[in-house]
Amino acid sequence: MNKSILITGANSGLGKESARQLAMISETEKIYMACRNLDKALEAKQSLEKATGRSIFEIILMDVSDPDSVRTAVSQLSAPIDALIMNAGGMGGKSPLQKTAKGVTSLFAANILGHVVLVDELLKANKLTNVALYAGSEGARGVEEMGMERPDLKTSSVDEFASIIDGSFFGEETDPMQAYGYIKYTAAQWMSSEARKNPSIRFITMSPGFTKGTAVMNDLPPAKKFMFTYIMIPIIAPLKGMVHNLNKGAKRYVDGISNESFTSGTFYASKAKSLVGPVIDQSTIFPDLSIATYQDNANEAIHRYIS
Repeated sequence: MNKSILITGANSGLGKESARQLAMISETEKIYMACRNLDKALEAKQSLEKATGRSIFEIILMDVSDPDSVRTAVSQLSAPIDALIMNAGGMGGKSPLQKTAKGVTSLFAANILGHVVLVDELLKANKLTNVALYAGSEGARGVEEMGMERPDLKTSSVDEFASIIDGSFFGEETDPMQAYGYIKYTAAQWMSSEARKNPSIRFITMSPGFTKGTAVMNDLPPAKKFMFTYIMIPIIAPLKGMVHNLNKGAKRYVDGISNESFTSGTFYASKAKSLVGPVIDQSTIFPDLSIATYQDNANEAIHRYIS
């Protein structure tokens, strides 16, 4: 039972909808909305209270691309949380492969860096009691229908994962969506590694699927953003049954933390050649996801950039 839940990126899209659905479960007593913009967070909190009729939402200011911001937020938690939903992320802005001051790409910083620090700090402070869920992506196993090739690593060594993190793995003309798949693959491996290191906590990677109403495409290059916003999402994807609504995407998160049949250390997403519908263990599609050495190498590589 998850009485208290922390959700990153909770002011809009999947994060906000997850908060709404969880608030409709009577056992839920507290939902922490981890957001980087106070005004947007306050607006979302008011909207959620009106929609659910409950005053159980508390704002925590947190920027998951900034480890110091994450550490400060964790220190301000007055009590442990039962569940964590790591939803915040995106395509890394206008220069996704540009290095930040931490030596990682903007794309990596937006999706993983702060979340790893968040998990580390919560565990160190004994402030996470039950389950951690990371927002995965089918791109981590490849999505041929969207032109996203399966991640292809030559050695899956610590150094090779580190090259994904700092961007040196990619060429100058790399499509940000392709790099996004590699980042999400690295994150799934990290989560599986953490599951083995922390057997008392369930670690679940769960893709929300291809979901309408999210902001993840906003940072794409103009031509690709136009194609996804005005052609792929409203026309092509619905015709092919490749997209679902915000409610269904968020329900995957809610089910992931609530249903203990989802096994710790597993990456769940849609079936092969699909972006919606029932979820399955992705290692049955991409066996590299089940190799413990690769998982630990990804974890070690990430922690090279966390002091």
